[in-house]
Amino acid sequence: MGSDEALRQIRTAGSISISPELFEKLYLSPQNQVKGDLRKTFGNPTPLALLGFLLSLSPLSCDLMGWRGAGGAGASGTATYMFFGGVLMLLGGVGEWILGNTFPFVVFCSFGAFWLGFGGTLQPFFNAYGAYSTDPNNPAEGLNEVGFNSGLAFFLLAMGLLCFVYFICALRTNVVFVLIFFTLVIVFCILAGAYWQTSNGNTALASRLQIAGGAVAFVTCACGWWIFVAIMLAALDFPFQVPVGDLSSVIKGASERQREKAVTSEV
Repeated sequence: MGSDEALRQIRTAGSISISPELFEKLYLSPQNQVKGDLRKTFGNPTPLALLGFLLSLSPLSCDLMGWRGAGGAGASGTATYMFFGGVLMLLGGVGEWILGNTFPFVVFCSFGAFWLGFGGTLQPFFNAYGAYSTDPNNPAEGLNEVGFNSGLAFFLLAMGLLCFVYFICALRTNVVFVLIFFTLVIVFCILAGAYWQTSNGNTALASRLQIAGGAVAFVTCACGWWIFVAIMLAALDFPFQVPVGDLSSVIKGASERQREKAVTSEV
């Protein structure tokens, strides 16, 4: 389906319907039926959540790679993770919930919680690493303790598992969204390995893994910025569009298959 056809709006009796391809691009979810006219009342929350994700992960990926002398596992962006990644993604997730879009609602809220948790871990107030320090006067020593690094690695591994589930689900959305979750699975697994190697005392290998994780995260960000631009252009009905590789019509849903079988049996 061409971009002109995908963007064509059919106006009937004061309502506006959009093609399944355009719906999937705007909401990152296959088109579904919900009661009410909330989608005509509220704005699209999807780009807001994406913005929070990108403005958190983009600088973090550069920090992990050590560009321009950056480092410290991204500690300089602690407030960014909490207020951009956490707050904006939670707001976007709640907006998706209101509109009845289950998949982006779960994705955005879970990542909003991740960014709040990650930012909170780096905050001395929560004593996440200070609890492992052997010196009460120097809580930062806990950052080098085996217990802290191994525990954080398990959390990252769990996030990798969650992203794998999202990767499978995203196969009904678009190619770019699939690539985002595919690369995130790799990122979380690599970073989990980096923390485990830190626990083992292999700082050189841990550093290389951290750089590799940052590099893959940079690819994730490139995909994220691509889809963010695509959504914004589509939302403003630009005369040209950015393709995202719609998959909603390639992998048909169970209900759609049942309808096709019913039609075939009637014939």
